Amino acid sequence: MISMSEKKFIDFATVRDLLQAANDSREEQSREQQMAMEHAEWAASTNRGGSATSSKVHGQLHEALADVESIAENDFIRSKIAEIRPQTPAEIRVIVAPFRIQVSESEIEMIITHVKQTI
Repeated sequence: MISMSEKKFIDFATVRDLLQAANDSREEQSREQQMAMEHAEWAASTNRGGSATSSKVHGQLHEALADVESIAENDFIRSKIAEIRPQTPAEIRVIVAPFRIQVSESEIEMIITHVKQTI
């Protein structure tokens, strides 16, 4: 069980599935609920980044990225990388730059290797 202070990062496919289940049990959706569902559907599709999100792949990659020392303790960045699945060093640098995390060249290669192994 997750306490209120714990955070768990999930992929857009899971968000889409949870929203769909909630929407199925409602008679009517608010505009905000419709917009959230549309965004989750788009974000989990091939329209965003060229490859659809998979909960299984996201989970496997998120776990594998715990091996990368500079991001091992940052679940948010690991989740973001697992969601986006960057393929180049530049893409990885763009993801980590706002957090001012220094990722070595060897760690970047490790991330790319993990991404390629889970695609």
